Amino acid sequence: MKRILTGCMLLLGICQSLAQVWVSQPKRADMWHENPSLSFQVGQNSGIIINPLLTFQSIDGFGYTLTGGSADVIQALDPVKRANLLQELFGTQTGQMGISVLRIGVGATDLDGEAYSYDEVAGDISLGKFSLAKAHKSLIPLLKQIKSIQPGIKLMATPWSPPAWMKDNLATKGGSLAPEYEAAYAQYLVKYVQEMAKQGLTIWALTPQNEPLHPGNNPSLLMTAGQQNNWIKNHLGPAFAQAKLKTKIIIYDHNCDKPEYPIEILNDPETRKYVDGSAFHLYNGDISALSTVKKAHPDKALYFTEQWTGSKGDFTGDFMWHLKNVIIGSLNNHAQTALEWNLANDSNFGPVTPGGCTECKGALTISKTGEITRNQAYYIIGQASRIIPTGSVRIDMQGLPKGLNGTAAKRPDGKIAVILQNETSDLIKTNINLAGKHAAMDVPGESVVSILVTSR
Repeated sequence: MKRILTGCMLLLGICQSLAQVWVSQPKRADMWHENPSLSFQVGQNSGIIINPLLTFQSIDGFGYTLTGGSADVIQALDPVKRANLLQELFGTQTGQMGISVLRIGVGATDLDGEAYSYDEVAGDISLGKFSLAKAHKSLIPLLKQIKSIQPGIKLMATPWSPPAWMKDNLATKGGSLAPEYEAAYAQYLVKYVQEMAKQGLTIWALTPQNEPLHPGNNPSLLMTAGQQNNWIKNHLGPAFAQAKLKTKIIIYDHNCDKPEYPIEILNDPETRKYVDGSAFHLYNGDISALSTVKKAHPDKALYFTEQWTGSKGDFTGDFMWHLKNVIIGSLNNHAQTALEWNLANDSNFGPVTPGGCTECKGALTISKTGEITRNQAYYIIGQASRIIPTGSVRIDMQGLPKGLNGTAAKRPDGKIAVILQNETSDLIKTNINLAGKHAAMDVPGESVVSILVTSR
């Protein structure tokens, strides 16, 4: 017996594995609490089975929309406090969030102080008056600081509206792209990508329109599936190809209740050759819509790109719903990103355009005196981004007990990341089985647990 025990101790890496554990219990206001490590023992047991050999989509990462207003309030911080905050958000060391994807507006979002575009001169189809001057105020300087911390940050750009003079109603709110400016607008977006590149900021992906079926926002644009299809096929796709841009074109960027919108576009063989995939929000519909599109077009990627938390929301309710749907749900339905809405705003939920969202609650609230409050969305994204970096791959997980939701991923360094959510009010006892070993796991009621298997 003594000889067997000694051999097992000498071969600890084979006989036993270790996993770090962090637990968030929002009802107790106890978030990202590090628990004792799990110890894996040789042998299988009943419970959750993780199979790293059965893989699904690669994961680009987690993050937020960095609106112009978000950039304004962060950039206004004392330089030392701002540097520390950015390190916390985008750094990849222990305790830092490791945000790896940011969505930014092409021109104004509705959480900017005003509605604007990068070319306000009517009829300027040559784009001679195109200028990123508005972005140079806060957004571009902040992005450069972020990139110095996270060089691989992925930037997804989204227009809320074309320049008003390119629209049939000549307004920032509503209306549609005027047919006579379809070519000019495609070149406007080409120029945007090129000018951002001159600033050292690579636009990784672009969605042609934020919420194309919601023209009631400011800024906004109505763009039906047919309109988006024809514009990409005849103008945007060819313009990107001619300019030799590597920026991905990602269609739709709206709610899960209309999977037929991206399917219609992807059904057109002339358009789909320009399209990388489809993006979704979840203000309507069910997260399973992503799998509906995946089944119809398995070769095209899927992205989850926006979900808000509101000023009247409940911390526990928001945290648990978003973990179930935005994090676990989107990953399990093939999403390569999971993004929350705006990164930061002031104590009055601004800046905001006239007619924009007055109740959108940032992941951070930054007061005029520089006090920083970390809200629901900070913890929602952090529960995943801290353990699942860019380049991870979702892997198979089976045998979840009733009341538990979960997902798992294999990281580029070979470590296994697991997220478990207990929706019930009761403690759930289970086992995690991985690579011929098992560990007993207690998941507290109404909690989310992040697990990182550091040795196997």
